[in-house]
Amino acid sequence: MTVRDVARILNAKVLSGEDYLDIEVHDACGSDMMSDVLAFVKDQAVLLTGLMNIQVIRTADMMDIVCIVFVRGKIPDEEVLAIARRKEIVVLATDERMFQACGLLWDAGLGRR
Repeated sequence: MTVRDVARILNAKVLSGEDYLDIEVHDACGSDMMSDVLAFVKDQAVLLTGLMNIQVIRTADMMDIVCIVFVRGKIPDEEVLAIARRKEIVVLATDERMFQACGLLWDAGLGRR
């Protein structure tokens, strides 16, 4: 599955990283606790979160997460998006709740190898 597929499945708006929508993703993690994300340890993954700070981008960068999806209609501020652009991390926003978004991605086959 590609990041473009994730955006389509979640009816998400691309906020940054338009040039990287064709990157393959293999798994997903849904959490607002970055300590849980650090324990996840999967590369080429999607992070779904409602947490709206720079630590989300820094955590994603450390864990080789290629796409962050902000759930519940949340839109990060420009500072967060600027750092994501520098780190070449795709940022999406969806109106879906985290539970629903994770379920939609699971049903579409993400994480099922």
